[in-house]
Amino acid sequence: MACSSSTSLPLHICHGNKLTMIINRSHAVLHSIAISFLIYYRAFFLFHQPTPIIIPWLLLFTSELLLSFIWFLGRAYIWRPVYRTVFPERLPNDDKLPAIDVFICTTGPDKEPTIGVMNTLLSAMALDYPPDKLHVYLSDDGGYAITLHAMKESWSFARWWLPFCRRFGIKTRCPEAYFSRTENHDSDSKNPNNFMVEREKIKEQYVLFKERVRRAGEESKFKDKGVYTASDHPSCIE
Repeated sequence: MACSSSTSLPLHICHGNKLTMIINRSHAVLHSIAISFLIYYRAFFLFHQPTPIIIPWLLLFTSELLLSFIWFLGRAYIWRPVYRTVFPERLPNDDKLPAIDVFICTTGPDKEPTIGVMNTLLSAMALDYPPDKLHVYLSDDGGYAITLHAMKESWSFARWWLPFCRRFGIKTRCPEAYFSRTENHDSDSKNPNNFMVEREKIKEQYVLFKERVRRAGEESKFKDKGVYTASDHPSCIE
């Protein structure tokens, strides 16, 4: 695919830390040698001791083998640690970015709180990406009515939240995480007073949004009780 010289440059460079790699590998080798001696000792003791202590010794030996295997699998994460240097300024223009789909799955309000799922949904909708090329889907395996209702409420709140994030360059785009912070590092340096006024308005809307979802969840517990089960419900696509 042909591309301009500006977009042909890599968006990131992957490089490793040789000192960290040597330390990690040396530790892994020494630890492996120690485990080998331990396994040899356990096996030797198992076959050269009286019968009465074979069962507890065998259980201990099995647990050590299992823990050693788990430790061995974890070495893959630190065997060759890499670091990346990113170049966001090399990203192509919005019209050249590909379209992306974000799929969010949930099982139901009894296992995953609805307001938490909606925060995930709003975070995905507020991604710093061209809106016309971003599509967010939520799949509820349980088919609960509260999830669909909460999605409609999220869509209404998003008309406040998304412009606020884009206008002031908000980095923490999960509403719950943003409003629960004690310190606020996102502000409009040109007009901080205007920023605080807008922030309070959005916070009020978010509180109302959570209250509407909470009330709808309480009502749905009685309205939909005994009508459908998580494994037996009609499909709903909206």
